[in-house]
Amino acid sequence: MHINWYPGHMKKTKELIQENLKLVDVVIELLDARIPMSSRNPQIDELVERKPRVVALNKSDLADPQITRKWVNYFAAQGINAVPVNSMTGEGLDKMIALVEEAAKEKMDALINKGMRKRAVRSMIVGIPNVGKSSIINRLTGKKSAKTGDKPGVTKGKQWVRLRGNIELLDTPGILWPKFENQQVGLKLAFTGAIKDEILDIETIALHLVAYLVREYTNQIKERYKLSEIFLDNLENLERIAKNRGCIFSGGRIDYSRAANLILDEFRSGKIGKITLEKPEDYISTIKA
Repeated sequence: MHINWYPGHMKKTKELIQENLKLVDVVIELLDARIPMSSRNPQIDELVERKPRVVALNKSDLADPQITRKWVNYFAAQGINAVPVNSMTGEGLDKMIALVEEAAKEKMDALINKGMRKRAVRSMIVGIPNVGKSSIINRLTGKKSAKTGDKPGVTKGKQWVRLRGNIELLDTPGILWPKFENQQVGLKLAFTGAIKDEILDIETIALHLVAYLVREYTNQIKERYKLSEIFLDNLENLERIAKNRGCIFSGGRIDYSRAANLILDEFRSGKIGKITLEKPEDYISTIKA
């Protein structure tokens, strides 16, 4: 299946980032810890150019912790500091702030050496829709400075907010990209909710997710859905899940839509287990654990 989604406001966001980058000392790139590579907008490297950058791996509580550690090492090998964070509990955010201050130190010292007054570190947070930017801002400010929602596209415009410490942050709406070169990227974004469910074939998306979970997290899916065995036909696996969870119409017909939404909801909420959909080894073979 082919997934493409590039609403007009995302084009405006790209322009917004380009226009305001000169005001920023450090860029915070917010990624989904379950899909760190697929949730990276390939345009961001071009947009932020040589600005110092900190990667925050959000929703780390939902991701496989062993694989998250590998991703931290992956980014470190590229000279980028990465930190797992949880926007719901605030875990990891103090370290993220410390890394932002560290990344800006050279710039701040240079300003002081020129005789200028010390000012707040200016940062910009960028990321795809529904990755948790607004939740992190609210956690850092201790108040609802940014709108939040469980669907992509809630943040609409530009706003500066003061974070704890001496940091100001420019929030930007989520930005996807015009075309997914690899449709597997589109599927992973659909699995995690970065693309609106309303424009997707949910039943097909759920079937692809079941196929991945059966292959990579067999024990977790068997335990969650009380599967005594795994079938080679993933449609049969999905139907067995539907029957075990009561997703049945009168007369015994499978309610595929209800089963699909159940599986996606339980994956996204972590009820199936701590699951990561891609590994650094998929992109580089010599990464150290």
